[in-house]
Amino acid sequence: MKITTFNPLIITKDPESAIKLFEDLGFEKHHIKENISESKTTDVRMKDANGFYVDVAKGDGEYTMIRVNVDHFEEAIEFFMAHGFRKPRHETASKIVDTGSSKYTLVVSPSGYILAVSEHIK
Repeated sequence: MKITTFNPLIITKDPESAIKLFEDLGFEKHHIKENISESKTTDVRMKDANGFYVDVAKGDGEYTMIRVNVDHFEEAIEFFMAHGFRKPRHETASKIVDTGSSKYTLVVSPSGYILAVSEHIK
């Protein structure tokens, strides 16, 4: 398994404010993915001049997690589970979501931080 990108992912009830904040910091909208999963979420991927990324998505709560994009999804999930990670307790959050161009799921570390593990399907 190889990590292809690694960056913060902010889930918020007010994505417009977060997007504006990062625009003020020099980030630009790089990619927008709409209608993700059953909740029809929109994810805005932002990039700055230094090549740093941040993703901002609308959600029911306020969460900050780390997006880990990998080249082999199943191998990554096995790796994290072998290191004590678990699926989230919330049924919707524990699903594997296939958007057609990517698949992702959330895993929670033993200490409680959240990773959004994804693979871009080429």
